[in-house]
Parts: sequence; C-alpha cells; structure tokens
Amino acid sequence: MGSAPVRGSEGYAEAAAELIQRYDSLAFAEVHRPVLHLIPCVPCSAVDIGAGTGRDAAHLAAMGHRVVAVEPTDALRIPGMALHPSPLIEWVDDSLPDLAVLRARRQSFDLVMLTAVWAHLDAAQRCAAMPNLAAVLRIGGVMIMSIRHGPAPPTRRTFDVSAEETIELARAQGLAVTANLRTGSVQEANRRAGVTWTRLAFVRAQEP
Repeated sequence: MGSAPVRGSEGYAEAAAELIQRYDSLAFAEVHRPVLHLIPCVPCSAVDIGAGTGRDAAHLAAMGHRVVAVEPTDALRIPGMALHPSPLIEWVDDSLPDLAVLRARRQSFDLVMLTAVWAHLDAAQRCAAMPNLAAVLRIGGVMIMSIRHGPAPPTRRTFDVSAEETIELARAQGLAVTANLRTGSVQEANRRAGVTWTRLAFVRAQEP
C-alpha cells in the first residue's frame, strides 16, 4: 500500500501516465519563453521544486547547470529518473512548504524554479514555504515561479493565488521582484478553458 500523497500533490499519482506524456511533449523554451532571459547562461547550481517528470531539470542540465530535481510523487519522480538520466541531475524526494530534506543539507542555489506548484499550497502553507525558498536561494540568485489561474481538474487541490500576495511574502524574506507578467497557456485545451499564468521572478538581494 502506497503512502498518502503530500498535501498539494493530490491527483498527480493517479494521472501520472497521461501527465508524463503531456509534460514531456512541451518544450522548455515554449513553456518558459517569457522568462528565458532570466535563466543564467553560465553553468550554475539550480533546483527545480516540483520537478514532475524532469522536463525542466533535463533542459537546465543540457545547458550545463547542476540540478537538484525535487519531486514528492513517486509516480512522477521514478519515471522521470529513467526518462532523464543526466549525471547533472540529482533527484530528491522532498516537498514544500518545509523542504525538510533540502534544508537539512544546508544547500543553496543560484537558480530556484517552481513551475505550476505555488497554487497547490494553501495560504498557511505559502506563508510557511516562502522563508524556506529564500533560505535555499543564494545572495544574488534568481527564483522563477509560475502561478496558474483558472479551472483545474477536480481531483487536484488548487487555490486562487495573487501575484500581489506572493510578492509581499517574498519581499518580507529579502527577495526583490524583477518580473511580474500575466500570460496565456501554451496548451490549447487550457487556453479554451480560460487558464492563464502569472510569471514572477525574484532576486535575493539581502538577508531577510
């Protein structure tokens, strides 16, 4: 009998087979086009939190970055390890809001990515998560987030999260916003359903 899903990841294990095919069919450059210019070109250390199948982690590794791919759902993480066996990717079973495994390692990164993760956390979890995200981001490092707005499958736990709330939580941790963009979805079905995204980027300029 498998363990209960991490709060916020409900519905992903059951849909894993379909999601693996869908996620890896989307090109990194297409998904992240509005913020591509913010991703370091020089090889650095990166963490992809909520890495799913590892599509983004694999692209970052192909750029020469050393990537920690954080994914709590076995049904996504284990196939992702097989799909993207790069020596530059280290897979870790961990999750927000605590990031307990990552924090215990006292590791920090030049680039932190959260793609389609933040809206799965409730208000209390978001408040608890932001200090932990700031703690794993190096001074001068960049954090890039995408927040989904609009309908989601009923099996998934999602919340309506504003850019303004997220920016305020980040500011309290010494993170300065450098991008705040509202974009459409790259998936046609989501566009038809009215799904939009907020793209946020932050720089850690100082200690909180």
